[in-house]
Amino acid sequence: MEIQHLRHATFILTVSGRKLIVDPMLDKVHTRPPIKLKRNETPNPTVELPYEDKKLGKFINSLDGIIITHTHSDHYDATAKSLLPKSIPLFCQPEDQNKLAADGFLNIIPVNPDFDWKELRFTRTRGRHGHGVIRYRMGCVSGFVIHSKGEPTLYIAGDTVWCPEVEKALEKHNPDVIIVYAGAARFDLGKPITMTSADILKVCQKAPNSRVVAIHMEAINHCGLTREALGHFLAVNGLTSRVLIPKDGEVIKF
Repeated sequence: MEIQHLRHATFILTVSGRKLIVDPMLDKVHTRPPIKLKRNETPNPTVELPYEDKKLGKFINSLDGIIITHTHSDHYDATAKSLLPKSIPLFCQPEDQNKLAADGFLNIIPVNPDFDWKELRFTRTRGRHGHGVIRYRMGCVSGFVIHSKGEPTLYIAGDTVWCPEVEKALEKHNPDVIIVYAGAARFDLGKPITMTSADILKVCQKAPNSRVVAIHMEAINHCGLTREALGHFLAVNGLTSRVLIPKDGEVIKF
């Protein structure tokens, strides 16, 4: 299994010979307005993709499938809608099927809760995109567990905080690798809507034999948790060897 982190929640997953792009945010740097915050008004995305258009085009042309955990613009944007091939399998949550169909995708597979494709089995999980009232206003979000014979079991938690749904997914699937969407994203009011350092600690405590990959940082203006700050927290808690924090463009193999 190979994970190539591109930016924010976007990565290329290669497993059992199949190549999928996950949560494609492909817009150019600073082409979208900032999420309204008093403390940070940097336009989004705040950083560019690590590759030139020509190399990104090669990635896109080599894809076997797409996974979209939910359709917020930092996980599926206008450039992704334009560039991604419309005929390859697109795995999503049922709530997003109609939107993606309206965008022209022709092979949409709403996973509910399982789907077998080629050598892979997809199982969709739930999460909570925030706390309290904000959680409901943020809408439905999903994660995905990917099983394949001879490969590590992968759990993509998606945009969620630590919650009973995440705990249940860890207990049920016992993943070898967990991808958490960190960044501690938040608005001016309310608690974070993605995982904080403390949430990642809880994931590690619940799944002591799993390797964790933390992404979803330093690309959208309301994500306040940096790689450096998370790295320091992990060092203090003795988790540096268990939790990987990839740079944009970095390749990780399991």
